[in-house]
Amino acid sequence: MSTNDLVIPERSRDIGDFIVGRLLPFRKKRMVGPFIFIDHMGPTQMGNGKFMDVDQHPHIGLATLTYLLSGEVEHADSIGTKQLIRPGSVNWMVAGSGVSHTERTPLALRQADSYLMHGYQIWVALPKEFEKVAPSFHHFSADELPHWQEEDIDFRLIAGEAFGKKSPLPVHSPLFMLELKSASAGEIDLSGKLKGEIGICVVKGAIQACKNRVEAGNLLVSKEEDVCKLSLEAASHIIFFGGEALPEKRHIYWNFVASDAQTIENAKEKWEAWDWPKVPNDETYVPLPGK
Repeated sequence: MSTNDLVIPERSRDIGDFIVGRLLPFRKKRMVGPFIFIDHMGPTQMGNGKFMDVDQHPHIGLATLTYLLSGEVEHADSIGTKQLIRPGSVNWMVAGSGVSHTERTPLALRQADSYLMHGYQIWVALPKEFEKVAPSFHHFSADELPHWQEEDIDFRLIAGEAFGKKSPLPVHSPLFMLELKSASAGEIDLSGKLKGEIGICVVKGAIQACKNRVEAGNLLVSKEEDVCKLSLEAASHIIFFGGEALPEKRHIYWNFVASDAQTIENAKEKWEAWDWPKVPNDETYVPLPGK
């Protein structure tokens, strides 16, 4: 099955200091900091012939971030990488000038009767000066990421900087992606601890924002930078993400992101002609939409 089968869309609505909406992009907010696209995969039961098989497809001008909460995915790319990602670890692939990759259920899970698949596929737009860098790939296990507790709240810094800590991911602009799990109900004030635009993804439980209860599956975007005060319900699981907005508009078509529209057109022509870096020993090919 494709990742599109696992996407959970949400409508956007204005509730005061926040915009609530589907995972990026959505109508009222195309980007949050440099984050330009978020697919929420699952949670869904897989196995018994139902697997994740995303054939070879291209990217330019962005970095992909894969973060799993449950299940496993095997990543392979045209750089020559072959990497299994498990819950809590993170894959960071910089597409730059052009890369292709596949994402598949690993062999061990294909033999399982059933397993839960749940996670996030995220695109981070690269600054203009880095849009055409050589592709690269980085993987970090869960124990390599900053992890700490404050009272009943468990924090994990997935990417960028927050709370005076820094993730090992080699990012290209000021950003953050922070996972929070709250054992009990309470309030949290992240003012000044997250720099730039702030997105709030409610994974589990619920939060109170502007006298509105926002449940799991929704994405909020703060209208104020560097400011975030929320009430958390017990057993809530939240992901915060964002950072400094890029100065230029970004064009997006399918899997291509660029500050220049012609770069997108060139990429479309090259992919359609199959003139592209290829995943070793993989002849699969996802055509351009509509082709």
